[in-house]
Formats: sequence, C-alpha cells, structure tokens
Amino acid sequence: MQNLQAHKGAVFRDLHTSDDIFVMPNAWNAGSACMLESAGFSAIGTTSAGIAYCLGVPDYEGALSRDTALEETRRIAMAVNVPVSADAENGYGHDPSEVAESIRLFAEAGAVGASIEDYATSFGGTLYEQHHAVDRIRAAREAADSLGFAFTLTARSECYLIGHPDPFEESVVRANLYREAGADCLFVPGVKDADTIESLATEIAGPTNVVMGLAGNFLSVPELKALGVKRVTIGGSLARTTFGIIRRAAEEIRDQGTFGFAEAQVPDDELCRFFSARA
Repeated sequence: MQNLQAHKGAVFRDLHTSDDIFVMPNAWNAGSACMLESAGFSAIGTTSAGIAYCLGVPDYEGALSRDTALEETRRIAMAVNVPVSADAENGYGHDPSEVAESIRLFAEAGAVGASIEDYATSFGGTLYEQHHAVDRIRAAREAADSLGFAFTLTARSECYLIGHPDPFEESVVRANLYREAGADCLFVPGVKDADTIESLATEIAGPTNVVMGLAGNFLSVPELKALGVKRVTIGGSLARTTFGIIRRAAEEIRDQGTFGFAEAQVPDDELCRFFSARA
C-alpha cells in the first residue's frame, strides 16, 4: 500500500513539472471518481462542496467536518488507481499545527496532495495575515515532507472570492510567498478572463491552477495552456450539474407527470458491468 501511494505521489508530482497542461476533475464520491478515471484523466481532486451537497449540508465552513471529508477522501482514493488530491479547505484549523495535522490525516486517507486556503469565515471574515498564512503553508510543507513520499501541496489565495480591494497584486504577492514556503502549485480561484489568468501565470513563480466549469467561464484547455496554466480543475461544478439534473427531473415529474429525464440515464446493466469490472 505504501509503495502504491509513493508511486501515485511521484506521478502526481511529475504532472506538475512536465511541459504539458493537465486536467484534474473533482469527484465527490467513489462512483463519480471511478467514472472520471475511466474517461482517462491522470489525476482526480476531491470537492468539499460536492461532498457537502451529497450529505445534504451547505458548502459553508464547519458544515462539512474534517472526519467526514477524510472518510470520503479515503473511499475515493481506494476506488481509483490514479493520484487523488484532497480539498482540505482551510486546513480545518487556523493554527499552523492544525493545518499540519490535516495534511498528515489526508495522506493517511490515501491522498497524495492537498489544497489549503488562506481564508476562513471564522477568522474575522478576512484573509489570514500574510505572515500567518505563510506559516500555515510552511507547516503544511514540513508535514508533507515527513510522509516519506512525494506529497503535492497546493496553496490557494482567496483574494478574488472575498472581494479584496487589490486582488491581483495581493494574489501575486501571496502566491509567491507560498511558493517560497514550499507550495508546489498555486491557485487563485475566482478569475475568469484570459488576460488576468495569463498575467497571474506569468507573475506567479510556480505552476498555476485555474478552475473551469463556472458560469460564464468558457476557456478551453488549449487556450489555457497558451496562457501558461499548468493544471485545470472543475471544483464543485460537476456535482452542481448533477443536482441540476435532479431538480429538472423532479420538476418534470411534478409538473408534467412525464419521465423524459430517463432517456439520458446510463442503463443499470451497463453500470453494474462497469463497477463489477473495477471490483
């Protein structure tokens, strides 16, 4: 098991240092992870939002416990043969030692990477101060380095999402500080336009991640590669799309008394064969 995780860790690390861009879609349970892997993706991320929605809770801080996130991460990592990177939110704690503990726990759950945010609503509703945010990433790096295999650390800067008055400059400063503190990949969520994405990829001294699948965000993978992006994720967008299908199907049944939604389903015997072949 340890040798397999070490192999996955090395594969995931190398994806970030290769010359090509790669897409890491986000799964919320073992079944969705299996289907994404079968499509040929080289790595899978988890989505805390998707996990939360499937448990009937909102994507708010504290609604999804660390233990529950770890449980679902373990199921996902055990279900697939490709590397899994965990959405570790803000590290499930403000103190650097708490972030370090989360890194160790997600590694124990089978992940070979994790992302850490620099904002929490319970921390005064603002970004962590720069020095504190850097200390958190440094502690995460030290914990990752103690694991005995390559563990890819992604540092997120939430400036655009929280309405910082100068989100571009602050994001660049923070991302580069996180890179110096040991982050392998830098992620500035909330950016949609090509010019800003290209500028971030140029100014940030490390591999950058962007999230696609948001409304009004239609850049393609080749376009993102040309902008200098290394990794593309989809966050909770696929999970939200699934819930959109459920809502539309429910409305059709309620309002029309018809079941046309079923035309798009995967047949039961096909799904059974698919999952049986993976057992």
